[in-house]
Amino acid sequence: MSYYRQGPFRSHGSGVTIGIPSVTPVVRALIVACGATWLVQVLLHFAGGPALEQILGVVPARVAVGWVWQVATYMFLHDPRQMLHILFNMLMLWMFGADLERHWGGREFLRYYLICGVGGGVFAAAMGLLFAGGGHAEVATIGASGAIFGVIVAFGTVFADRTVLFMMLFPMRARTMAMILFAITFFYTFAQEAGNVSHIGHLGGAVVGYLYLRRAWRVGNLVRELRWRVRRRRFRVMPPDDPEDPDRWVN
Repeated sequence: MSYYRQGPFRSHGSGVTIGIPSVTPVVRALIVACGATWLVQVLLHFAGGPALEQILGVVPARVAVGWVWQVATYMFLHDPRQMLHILFNMLMLWMFGADLERHWGGREFLRYYLICGVGGGVFAAAMGLLFAGGGHAEVATIGASGAIFGVIVAFGTVFADRTVLFMMLFPMRARTMAMILFAITFFYTFAQEAGNVSHIGHLGGAVVGYLYLRRAWRVGNLVRELRWRVRRRRFRVMPPDDPEDPDRWVN
């Protein structure tokens, strides 16, 4: 299937997307799973029970000794002390994930979402181990943001020309929005003071999502595509006597 088909969009007047998207089955299931897990976290937090973050969150030192499930389970956990954490992530999943699920189908969308989430977890674990000297190897990373950033990259690719409201205020193309968000998370990944937000997880989800969309894991296909692009650029000739067909390639 093609990941680059331009899907339909709803517009009115200025072309800004309007209407409230319905919740699709996989998106609904993901929201319910994250919400239920968060409620368990809240109950354990106030009851003084064991913290799920150390068991299911990405703790680089534990991933290194075999707790590999953490790179997958962390994306269903959110901060039990801040409701905005889960609300914002689930809002983004609903806003951008529903149309992707309708476009791709539930199975393909779920596979893409999980791959991006795991990619973000792997990036977070690797970075924590790389800078283990600062105590990062013992810090747990939680949240669905890695998968969400992958969804945003896909939305900006599949629905590149759709107009969306960035930060609910500024109309712009979906591709532009995705590029701005990627640039922001890339900058904060290497900033000296990034707070308690795992920007490397965001970056990991976005990068893995982009590579997945480009089918970069198929090395043979990627090499052939690059070779074809090089040859096409080398032998491109613009026929001066055919102004009606300026895009025709001749050898």
